[in-house]
Formats: sequence, structure tokens, C-alpha cells
Amino acid sequence: MTNPELSARHFIRALRGSEGAGVTAGLRARLAERAAAADLLDVAYRTMDTPVGSLLLAATARGLVRVAYPAEGHERVLARLAERISPRVLWAPARLDPAALQIEEYFSRRRREFDLPLDLGLSRGFRRDVLACLPDIGYGVTASYASVAAAAGRPKAVRAVGTACATNPLPLVIPCHRVLRSDGTIGGYVAGGAVKRVLLDLEAGRTR
Repeated sequence: MTNPELSARHFIRALRGSEGAGVTAGLRARLAERAAAADLLDVAYRTMDTPVGSLLLAATARGLVRVAYPAEGHERVLARLAERISPRVLWAPARLDPAALQIEEYFSRRRREFDLPLDLGLSRGFRRDVLACLPDIGYGVTASYASVAAAAGRPKAVRAVGTACATNPLPLVIPCHRVLRSDGTIGGYVAGGAVKRVLLDLEAGRTR
């Protein structure tokens, strides 16, 4: 029986400790269920393997809040989520199953658009305006930083668009990888240029 008096710190310690070897996925799931029942689960997370490495997925009650590549450091990302949202960041993979399924479908070329509730609370101001424009760049299509700046209402803010893309908390799902430099070169990407090229080639139907 779930004890509602158990502290958030107890659950966080138990769940994070359970990620080590020798603890079953079933036990982790039961711990996550207990945390949810005790209203101690503010940010659920899981990881998944993809062609571009292990992705960290995190969600709040509002929706998917973070997608992180290995290059970002999953532990650093989790620590940042604990600081900015809540310290009750818990391993609860079932909460992320719909997102993981859609990402798998994307990489198998069976999905061109994501249909997930999103929590954009980690992005504010003009950066959030930029993120709102990015889903309008269709699958297999690219746009320049300058054109995104214009679409976001600040045509001269090209560098700010670059910053918004670089700090996109939901890369892949919000497609900042489709934004290129005006000369057609690939530009930067949080996971590196090689990963950005993989995604563009995938959407263009090119095999590597």
C-alpha cells in the first residue's frame, strides 16, 4: 500500500538508485507508480536508443518538456530540470511511451509530424516565438535563419534565431534541424553537424 507520507527525497533516491544493475524494470515501474500516487512525480523521464544515440525524454503533466542528445549530458539535463521545474524528477518510462513510439516511427520513416502535448515552459520571449514557427517548416523542407527571423516578426534578429535553435529544449520534435544558413550550409546543431545531416538525409529519403 502506498504511504502518502513518504518524502520526495525518498522516492528520488530509490528511483535513481534503481537504475543500476540488478534492479528490474518492473520494480522501477512500481516505484514510479507509488511516487505518482503520492503526488511526488512532477517530471517523468526515460531514455531510448535511436540511430543518433541515446535520447533522454522528459515530460511534465502538461506534456513533453525535454529531449536531450548524449552530447548534452543526460545527468546535467536532469539536474537542470530539477532546478528549473521541480526536484521531483523521476524515472517513469511508461509516461514517455507515446513520445518514444512517435520518435521510433520518425526514424523508420513512418511519421512526418509529431502529435504530442508539449510543455514549452523552458523557453520564453523571442526564443519561444521562434520555436512556434519551426513546426511550419515541413518534413523534408529547410529554411534559413533569416526567413525564420522574419516569420517570428524580427527580420534582423538572425543571430537570436540561431540562439533559439541552439537552446531548443525539444530538438527533433520541434525541428530546428531544418534551419540552415542563408548560403545553404548546415549551420550549428546541439548534437553536432553530423547528427543534423543524418536527420536532413533521413527526411530527404537519402540513405547513408
